[in-house]
Amino acid sequence: MPDALVEAAVHLGSTPDDVLWGQLPSRTDVAVRTVTPGTVVTIDTLSHEGLLADQGSDPVAFFGRHGVAPDGVLPDAVDVARQLTRDAADGPHLVSRPIGVQGAEPGDVVSVTVLAAVPRVPYGVISNRHGRGALPGELPRGDDPVSVFADVVTRDGVDLGRLPVVEGGLRVVTFPLRPFPGIVGVTVDSDVRPHSVPPGPHGGNVDIALLTAGSTLHLPVQMPGAGVYVGDPHFAQGDGEVALTAMEASLRLTLRLDLVPRALALARFGELVGPLAETTEFLVPTGMDADLDDAVRRCVRAAITLLRARWGVEEHLAYAYLSAATDFRISQVVDLVCGVHATVRKSDFQAVPTCD
Repeated sequence: MPDALVEAAVHLGSTPDDVLWGQLPSRTDVAVRTVTPGTVVTIDTLSHEGLLADQGSDPVAFFGRHGVAPDGVLPDAVDVARQLTRDAADGPHLVSRPIGVQGAEPGDVVSVTVLAAVPRVPYGVISNRHGRGALPGELPRGDDPVSVFADVVTRDGVDLGRLPVVEGGLRVVTFPLRPFPGIVGVTVDSDVRPHSVPPGPHGGNVDIALLTAGSTLHLPVQMPGAGVYVGDPHFAQGDGEVALTAMEASLRLTLRLDLVPRALALARFGELVGPLAETTEFLVPTGMDADLDDAVRRCVRAAITLLRARWGVEEHLAYAYLSAATDFRISQVVDLVCGVHATVRKSDFQAVPTCD
């Protein structure tokens, strides 16, 4: 499957020099590019699936066992597996090095809009390993990781994901593809690089499946320049991502990086303490915590804060509206820190003036 043409002011590849493996950028990581707000950038991302030690650290051999020819494996994936090392205590994800946004300061908000998410290969992998899915100690049945190969088929002009219903069998199930980056974040104000798995106020591994093309993730800036990064590309994911990973596969992302100054951010979003997603239809506040119940509570509080700031809704009325009209969805339950996101319909407030 050919890459999309690069139609952006800035391009960042996925060579060993362009990525971190298993860690997110810290303030010790110098931005590899610095752009003005509103700049469109294209970033090649790599899936970690097929590169990990428990899969043999040889993507050509791993994917070859599933019928992929050597020239069907991305050269970047081969180079990363051969040239980079990853500590077993780190996360699995390959993450781009940070891109700075001129003028971004703590208190501001950086808005990362996904303009395009184009597959770089016609296949992906869904894995269950390390007792880290929604059913730890129950699945996988044995000690070895389970990595399910899924390919892409075209039916009536539409690309679909496909996997067998019986191992080695001819019967298959297909499902829609909705490509998106699982990791979108800003650099933390710390000398220590964060583990790539748990999400947090910096964003990171939020795994919100709504972040497909046309959607935006608003992130509170942690340090001057923001230091935006992406990774963990998906072809598809169900809310919850229960097996540990979804259909993980490499994407070329085209993003626009915008800056919202603090005063305007407060009027639009309230005091933003964590990521806030936005689609054409929804505003999507988030809540994160190791305890799923607490993640829900955090998400409800974030949603109330948003409604009060943006439309001046009184607290008890915001609470009532959310109960009557808003879905609270489980983003994922497999990343050490659970994620919950709410889908607030913007059209419900079209007759209510904003407070900005």
